[in-house]
Amino acid sequence: MLQYEKYTLSNGLTMLINEDVTTPIVSVNILYDVGSKDENPDKTGFAHLFEHLMFEGSKHVPNFDEALQMAGGENNAFTTNDLTNYYCTLPVQNIETALWIESDRMFALDINQEKLEVQKSVVAEEFKQRYLNKPYGDVWLLLHPLVYKVHPYQWDTIGKDISHIEKAGLEDVWNFYDRYYTASNAILCISGNMKTDKGIKLVEKWFGDLPLKHKHQRDIVREPVQDGKRVLEVQREVPNDVIYMVYRMSGKRNEIRRFYVASLLQDILGYGDSASLYQVLVKEKKLCVSVSVMNSDTIDDGMFVIRAKLVTGAKMEEVERVILDELHKILMDGVGERELTKIKNAVETSDNIQKMMVSAKSFSLSYYTLLGDTDLINREQDIINNITVQDIQTEAERMFQEKNCSVLYYRRK
Repeated sequence: MLQYEKYTLSNGLTMLINEDVTTPIVSVNILYDVGSKDENPDKTGFAHLFEHLMFEGSKHVPNFDEALQMAGGENNAFTTNDLTNYYCTLPVQNIETALWIESDRMFALDINQEKLEVQKSVVAEEFKQRYLNKPYGDVWLLLHPLVYKVHPYQWDTIGKDISHIEKAGLEDVWNFYDRYYTASNAILCISGNMKTDKGIKLVEKWFGDLPLKHKHQRDIVREPVQDGKRVLEVQREVPNDVIYMVYRMSGKRNEIRRFYVASLLQDILGYGDSASLYQVLVKEKKLCVSVSVMNSDTIDDGMFVIRAKLVTGAKMEEVERVILDELHKILMDGVGERELTKIKNAVETSDNIQKMMVSAKSFSLSYYTLLGDTDLINREQDIINNITVQDIQTEAERMFQEKNCSVLYYRRK
């Protein structure tokens, strides 16, 4: 059972503290409730761009990395469709350095035209190198708009088009900062060798005077139920043909149990060399070089993705048929108790390892708070353990329908 205390400051900042006396370090995590789904469709990529800008210095801290390194710490950040997260680890006696940095850039970020141009160039180059000029790099740029027609998950975190970042102006950036980078839109978590009462006093010291701003309200339309198979075929200069089969699946916010069922189903199909798809496509029929199964891990309805990279000479249609046959077996016969137990044990082991790290705990507590259920961190393993083979089969019947499938045929030229 992970112990934590939760408080809300008068300016709306949510804070959590997890005492861990087994470590000499502390993790400070700040999660902002803003991701690429909050962007204007004509100005995408801003959440990711802003992650870069947040490292450009603030009024009293011109160089974050230098300040943290002098305190024996390190920091980083990441952006998703749903959130932007900043985290640092450092010796517990130097925790105020992290709180000082985070409070100053929450309130007094230092952005000018020169800094904006530098980071626009960095992000534009990232767009080119990782998404446009890299083999298979544009896959997610193709899959998102294929699967989503209404919901803002229809673009990747890097954005729809490189021109959106290139055209970003200083006023656009400041508007984004004022709207989303506020105390009421943030969740701060401290995990490590820090007494709760001391942690509260330090957070009040560094964040308590920040102004109260009303939290932004979303008005995101839920993606309609898909009513027919969607197909996209492209040709690129790549070494192997690849097929991507995507099924819409439940998100985390409203249907968390179904999300866990789908996640177990993902591992049954794709976890390790003993997984059914690997065995039949790679080992037995030798149609594929590799096969993997993943999900987009989103708060709203997500993507369950089966990816198969073909050997030279294999037919895309045959690989798709074999995949459908394997899915049909689950629909008709379900999965065995032993197989399900094996996967549950693997999930529990991985989860326990994660919970040993203060950085993982501080993020997880922040994330479950964002979902609206902080204590889910202590209940999720029980939820997973109570999932039955019938639950797996029922969810497979819901998901693996032809009308719920989007297929990308990614062929080599």
